[in-house]
Amino acid sequence: MSPSVRLQEMIRVIRGARTQGEERGVIQRECAAIRAQFRQADNGTRSHNLAKLLYVHMLGYPAHFGQMECVRLIASPRYNEKRVGYLGAMMLLDEKQDASLLITNSIKNDLSHSSQYVQSLALCTLACMGSAEMCRDLAPEIDRLLRASNSYIKKKVSTVCSHTHTPPLLPSWLSPIAGVLHGAVVLITELCERNPNTLEQFRKVVPELVLMMKGLVMSGYSPEHNVAGISDPFLQVRILRLLRILGRNNDTASDAMNDLLAQVATNTDSSKTAGSAVLYETVLTVMDIKSESGLRVLAVNILGRFLLNNDRNIRYISMTSLQKIVQTDHNAVQRHRGTIVDCLKDQDASVKRRALELSLALVSAVNIRSLMKELLLFLSSCPPELRAHTTSGIFNAAERYAPSQRWHIDTILHVLTTAGGDVRDETVPNLIQLITTATELHCYTVHKLYRALITDISLWKCATFVCVQQSLVQVACWCIGEYGDLLLRGECEETEPVQVTEDDVLDALETVLQSHMSSPATRGFALTATMKLSTRITHNVDRIRSIVSIYGSCIDVELQQRAVEYNALFKKYDHMSQSLSSTAPGPASSTAGGDLLDLLGGLDVTPGETHTTAERGREEEGDGQSRGSQRDGWRVFFFFFVSIAPPSVTVYEKNGVTLKLQTDRQTDTGMTVTLTATNSTDGDITGLTLQAAVPKSVQLQMKAPSGDVIPAHGLGQVTQTVLLNNPNKVALNSVSSWSPHACAHQQWTKNVLPSPPGESED
Repeated sequence: MSPSVRLQEMIRVIRGARTQGEERGVIQRECAAIRAQFRQADNGTRSHNLAKLLYVHMLGYPAHFGQMECVRLIASPRYNEKRVGYLGAMMLLDEKQDASLLITNSIKNDLSHSSQYVQSLALCTLACMGSAEMCRDLAPEIDRLLRASNSYIKKKVSTVCSHTHTPPLLPSWLSPIAGVLHGAVVLITELCERNPNTLEQFRKVVPELVLMMKGLVMSGYSPEHNVAGISDPFLQVRILRLLRILGRNNDTASDAMNDLLAQVATNTDSSKTAGSAVLYETVLTVMDIKSESGLRVLAVNILGRFLLNNDRNIRYISMTSLQKIVQTDHNAVQRHRGTIVDCLKDQDASVKRRALELSLALVSAVNIRSLMKELLLFLSSCPPELRAHTTSGIFNAAERYAPSQRWHIDTILHVLTTAGGDVRDETVPNLIQLITTATELHCYTVHKLYRALITDISLWKCATFVCVQQSLVQVACWCIGEYGDLLLRGECEETEPVQVTEDDVLDALETVLQSHMSSPATRGFALTATMKLSTRITHNVDRIRSIVSIYGSCIDVELQQRAVEYNALFKKYDHMSQSLSSTAPGPASSTAGGDLLDLLGGLDVTPGETHTTAERGREEEGDGQSRGSQRDGWRVFFFFFVSIAPPSVTVYEKNGVTLKLQTDRQTDTGMTVTLTATNSTDGDITGLTLQAAVPKSVQLQMKAPSGDVIPAHGLGQVTQTVLLNNPNKVALNSVSSWSPHACAHQQWTKNVLPSPPGESED
């Protein structure tokens, strides 16, 4: 490319480059040619080369080597070269670079130039990149030009003052700049925003600003400053912005401008963009000062009219403003709810997002049902990038204003069915907590979730590209595992009953386990639900064992661990699961106290009694105590289940060991229980632990034990405190309606006896 090529030709070649590499090659060759031209003597092409370099700089390529050329061109006596030099200084220099100090003298000379256009070039450059030092050095020249009669120069000087705040603005100094009203207003606005100490000084000019604004509103047609029928809208916007700053947190200034703002709001035509700009600034001023309530309602109504505008930008700005004031003027914004909801159907994604945020902010206890219908309808068709935000907003609104628990559950299930893949992770535990507390809706919920699960599974089978609604499937699996007996019973007053067999339920869970679209967490829920059903069904326990055993060698470590633990439970405590399943599918509330206590199978135990596995073994083998105590004398492993109804009860008293449970404190919502263990034998007992199990409606907290060694000869004791929280206030002293049971598991070694051959001491 020839170094003398024109700027237009260079732009054409760069834009015609087909690749980024080709563009870089063109620019590198041109920059090399420009450098060569800069090193030569003045040949009349310096300004053309600098102009090309500035275009290269605008494209993002390095152009710092042209800084010194800017200094040379600024000092040139030719206007066209001086103009390009000043333009280059504004683009390539700033106040932090040393090269900017080299042009200070040139700017000073040009401020005294006979041509106003040369003076304006220097003033514009000083306003763009002048440092504080430069402005202090040039302050006399700036002050002289400010007091000149040329309004064109005064505008440029006001811009310099806005940038540098020099010289200091005093009331006596305002009169020279009054001739350029727009520049003066801009300067005062900048000073008030950056220096709050000047607010009191400029609040004195509020009446004058009000009179100026009234004159602009009532002056009518002015050809010189008219824009689309609005008299000088730029100046009106600037004055309104300044009034907003001066009236903020000040009753006197706010009262002085209330009538003016009402006049502007009612007399300005909003059909044109210029009028909309003035009205928008009026609304911002009304909302920011201490205005009257009627004026604030008028401002909100103006924003409501903006929502009906065909221009999407105006609608977007309107909703942004309404969102800022919805907390303070909720009822006024609520009147435009229908228009805001209609904006959810807009094609523009930005408008949709603003309409969604504003709709969520308008939700209240009064309109929760009607507005939630609109939000759920929007969720079914909203863009993918808005689904997560929509679901989160719906969940928060439902949690705050839900009229009933059933409505709350139905709403969340609808969201999970519609956009289950876009909900946040905390949704699953929150919904599980909600279902748990809604005791009377357990049957209704498990039926709805089972139907939703079956529907989702059918979609997997008919279209492989359908994504699993992970959150929905997880909650459904959990609910089936917890309340599967209610599902199998097929009786539900709240919804149409469905006849479901044990095989149907296990087929659904097994499908979730086997689907490649199920996440590891979802499979964990399904596996746990399958295991829970082993205590709630009667005919398919072997199938459950088979399902669980398969995942004992699963590649997923956590799923494998769960399966191994569940298999261990099947092998070691099968008699317990059989006893539990013998009570299914009856409701928990109808289970008698004896059934709860007889978890070891086939025992006639009353509250307060205990039964050890050692004793059970002796009963089955018929050996009496001799065979059992010879082995169990040094290692005894037992469970006991006791109802904590009386204040104190002895739950175990054999072989020198005594265990007592005592109720220390009991209220409507809680109970404090203490376990005390003593040892009257000749040897210490070690490794004492306590495990407790309570119904789902009760929260359990176990404190740390005082120790794990029970001294011999009754010389000491081990205590442990258990806290039971009963938020539903179910009677704690009634075995038939609510019967908490403590399960203590103890394993100890008597140090006086050796271990049997081939086994180690525990």
